[in-house]
Amino acid sequence: MNLPQMGYDRAITVFSPDGRLFQVEYAREAVKRGATAVGIKVGEGVILVADKRVGSKLLEADTIEKIYKIDEHICAATSGLVADARILIERARIEAQINRLTYEEPITVKELAKKICDFKQQFTQYGGVRPFGVSLLIAGVDKVPKLYETDPSGALLEYKATAIGMGRNVVVEFFEKEYREDLNFEDALILALVAIGKSIESEISANDIEVGYVKTDEKLYKEMTVEELRKYVEKANERIKEEMKKG
Repeated sequence: MNLPQMGYDRAITVFSPDGRLFQVEYAREAVKRGATAVGIKVGEGVILVADKRVGSKLLEADTIEKIYKIDEHICAATSGLVADARILIERARIEAQINRLTYEEPITVKELAKKICDFKQQFTQYGGVRPFGVSLLIAGVDKVPKLYETDPSGALLEYKATAIGMGRNVVVEFFEKEYREDLNFEDALILALVAIGKSIESEISANDIEVGYVKTDEKLYKEMTVEELRKYVEKANERIKEEMKKG
């Protein structure tokens, strides 16, 4: 039996009788309305792919940014409220620089993800604030590739491959069938692009996709240009057509 909300959604500090924080759940709904972002890690590195299609031809596409550099070896993809994402990205960059100045070494991916989750969790605990309506995929390489998802509640989980945003369920179902740990870097990228295509139920364009990655041997964040991405998009679209024929 579902209990009525009875105003339990009006304050972040009040649990409902069945143990729910409605404001946190609403924040998760904001993430589900965001554009799809995909993360996948293999032995050669970790890749983030984001859908950045524009809703108006009047909008300058270059102003849309879904994947951000956090440190030399760490990047993050966002989905949800853009303004909330910007605040968290700046916070992550500051934490990374504090670690370098204090300990004279780069922050680990896990430690950075934990710090961002601790920050997000504070906004589920005090009156007069609201949770961040954004989820982040934090990816990078320490000794090995790492991929973490942060939730509006401050929960932290590590994945081999996952997604955030409106296409999450479709992408995760696809990865559960197709993902293998022995994939090489190119095949993993194509798999991530196909997953984006399945989430939007159409072929993809290199102009509408953003790709960032960190390779294990270099430990440096890089972005793919549209020209670099085209050959992978062509291969992905061939497979997307096959997947669409299968239904």
